[in-house]
Amino acid sequence: MNKKKLMSIIGAVCSIIGSLSGVFAQEYKFGPSEKDFAAYLFTYFKGNAVADEAVCFAISTDSYTFRTLNNNQPILDSKIISSTGGVRDPHILRAQDGKSFYMVLTDMISSKGWDSNRGMVLLKSTDLIHWDHHAINIQERYQGQKDLKRVWAPQTIFDPGANKYMVYWSMKYGDQPDVIYYAYANPDFTDLEGEPRVLFLPKNGQSCIDGDIIVKNGLFHLFYKTEGDGKGIKQAITDSLTSGKWVEQPGYKQATSEDVEGSGIFRRNQSDTYVLMYDVYKKGKYQFCESHDLDHFKVIDQQIDMDFHPRHGTVLPISKNELNRLVQHWGKPEDIALNKAKNPVLEGFYADPDVLYSNKTKKYYIYPTSDGFDGWGGYYFKTFSSTNLKEWKDEGVILDLKKDVPWGTHHAWAPTIIEKKVKGGYKYYFYFTAAQKIGVAVADSPTGPFKDSGKPLIDFKPNGVKGGQEIDPAVFTDPKTGKSYLYWGNGHLAVAELNKDMITIKENSIKLITPDRTFREGTYVFFRKGTYYFLWSENDTRSENYRVRYGTSTSPLGPIQVPDDNLILQKDAGLGIFGTGHNSILQVPGKDEWHIIYHRFNYPNGITMGDAAGYHREVCMDELHFDADGKILPVIPSH
Repeated sequence: MNKKKLMSIIGAVCSIIGSLSGVFAQEYKFGPSEKDFAAYLFTYFKGNAVADEAVCFAISTDSYTFRTLNNNQPILDSKIISSTGGVRDPHILRAQDGKSFYMVLTDMISSKGWDSNRGMVLLKSTDLIHWDHHAINIQERYQGQKDLKRVWAPQTIFDPGANKYMVYWSMKYGDQPDVIYYAYANPDFTDLEGEPRVLFLPKNGQSCIDGDIIVKNGLFHLFYKTEGDGKGIKQAITDSLTSGKWVEQPGYKQATSEDVEGSGIFRRNQSDTYVLMYDVYKKGKYQFCESHDLDHFKVIDQQIDMDFHPRHGTVLPISKNELNRLVQHWGKPEDIALNKAKNPVLEGFYADPDVLYSNKTKKYYIYPTSDGFDGWGGYYFKTFSSTNLKEWKDEGVILDLKKDVPWGTHHAWAPTIIEKKVKGGYKYYFYFTAAQKIGVAVADSPTGPFKDSGKPLIDFKPNGVKGGQEIDPAVFTDPKTGKSYLYWGNGHLAVAELNKDMITIKENSIKLITPDRTFREGTYVFFRKGTYYFLWSENDTRSENYRVRYGTSTSPLGPIQVPDDNLILQKDAGLGIFGTGHNSILQVPGKDEWHIIYHRFNYPNGITMGDAAGYHREVCMDELHFDADGKILPVIPSH
């Protein structure tokens, strides 16, 4: 094989690897980010009585006031999920997909003795309500375990080095010290793979139990209880979980001289503060401490309010939808405030929202850009449905550029959709940006599946236009004539009449109707009381001054009249709201009731992110009002 051909093959392989790495990097971001978390779920057990060796749940909206769910009764039946009839030490983890949850438990009844148990329970859920369970007896699962005395306090963490979920726990053999071991869970989280290996043993060779690992700045911080060489919670740090190279930190981390165990650590939502909690088991109480550096901790017990007495538990940040689901299933605690932010209306990073009311399904739908990808690199579109404009259901991916659009496999931006009655039924025409071109896909349902037309609809610049991009489509049907129009442009506003097939345009109808120099992108057109309203975004989406202006016309083809006071949506620095733009407008069917749906920098961190704020955006909704003359009144952006 000649050198040139070999280099060509190597280049192709590197390209494939790079592409796969990019896909993995994007998939890694699919789960909710910290900004989506609005509450906390506390999992715990209650005590050494058999009835108390079970999993219980509590919730908090501020990480200080915790209230039980299900009246402090178990949310799972220990007799069903365990081999001993009791479980302890629940640890809960959100999976990398953001939608699944893992929980691991000690399979044990303490009344049979501290050296009586041999196993653990693995559980998996997609809703925090229903759990699949699998009990694993280590002594039976592996050979050569005759001298095994106990299996305690399993926990789970995702190991990026192995791209697997690691389960780690302490075990004791004969007269040897307790050692923290690990094994990887299988893909279904129903069993362990491979033989248990040592994860951590202090250099002094003394016992260590109740390990809890948290990641900070790329380092793994292990908090564990020592016995036999002083008592308390110590810390060790590594940059690779299975390297065996742990840097043990001096001193103890608990802020009490009492005996403690079962430490759990979590980070507060939208904060750099960490909370370390542990069981002061001989005093029958829990203690909470906080830290900014994971090194120095101060007691905050005076700020904590619980209506229960937990034993060895863990805390998981959860979203407002997950909180609602738990409360709907287990009941709302009477004395805990569950008021949650109205905005953003969608969980996660999304932008450029287009809104539709479907006459077919009698539901509302939002079609956004999937955001959170570096350099606006998203490649798929999703839709979200609602019956009340408050709760929004993720209906999943409706168009994947990499699979469905061969002419444009990247940069999925700024969609728009319209419902049309065709031959007694409904068709949905979805216009979207891909690779800086505009395409169209068609479906029989607002949730798809959508089929691409096979080629770009707009991949050219209108006559007289030199700059800008062919992006940000908007579709509008004139209620007076029934004709449909497509609008698009960046730096210029173009319009063309759509043919009856809705997938081609009348090329001789293309017209430039750019309103003024403030026009950047993000057009939206609607009709109210004889007037055609044109809305657009000014400035760059990375700017905190990204904002919305409007004009009016007597025709869907312009010209557009621009009022002097036409700025209707802008930042509110006092509320921490920035980058408000690229909107759509919704009229509640049959009513003169209007809403504006738009995106903004994610709150509260977006303003600190620089250019990245422009592709880490969130979707919000607020009311839209008019004065007696039909002028749009300035929108008050809200949380």
